[in-house]
Amino acid sequence: MVTTSRLAVVSGGATGIGREIATAFAAQGDRVVIIGRRAGLLHQAGRDINRAAGAELVIPVGADLTDPAQVQRAADRIAEFGTVDVLVNNAGAIITPPAGDGLDALAASWRRDLDINLITAVLLTHALLSHLTRPGGRLIMISSAAAQRGGAGTHSAGSYAAAKAALHGWALGLARQLGRDGITVNVLAPGYIQDTGIFRGQDTPDFVATKIADTLVGRPGTPADVAAAVTYIASAGAGYLTGQIIGLNGGAVLGR
Repeated sequence: MVTTSRLAVVSGGATGIGREIATAFAAQGDRVVIIGRRAGLLHQAGRDINRAAGAELVIPVGADLTDPAQVQRAADRIAEFGTVDVLVNNAGAIITPPAGDGLDALAASWRRDLDINLITAVLLTHALLSHLTRPGGRLIMISSAAAQRGGAGTHSAGSYAAAKAALHGWALGLARQLGRDGITVNVLAPGYIQDTGIFRGQDTPDFVATKIADTLVGRPGTPADVAAAVTYIASAGAGYLTGQIIGLNGGAVLGR
């Protein structure tokens, strides 16, 4: 069947921000591949989004994106659907603190954070690079305001901020490399976004109040805010936007 819709790939697409991004693409008629490790959640998200869109647009592809072999298998599967118009590297998480006080435990925690928040994006992007639409492809990294302002001082927050910051320099290099092919590369760095589960029960009323007080608009962000920004960056109208770190944080981190 011939289709004129685009093909978008969203990593970490089963829950939270990734699921909302996938929902937004499907709502505008795009086909969407969602990638995740947890098969049950992944397939349930696909069913729910398809039901809301009124069409079979979402394709779940299971993979642990820290595993190169699984990434390659996922990329080979995705290639069966045609060229990739939009790749959103959204997969990521804040890793639990080191299991002990020694350097071995610290190194293991930091390596795991780098794997989940940086290496996943590097591997998936590299595996799909030859499949990106030229010209007109859109490559989007989901980072964090933590990359711009630093972590909160704990080991886990520090490694998360460092891993997300590493996305920035890498993405800017990709923007230079791929611009001649008509592919844009941008980083979206959200601030505090509610209803994502990323803080794993740490979001007490005091925690949330502190995050909101940090903003200039007096409210937390939502997954829908992130999805709206992503769909703009991915749009045909954003063809002159590339090589940028875009803050989406309600003014908690001012532009620079």
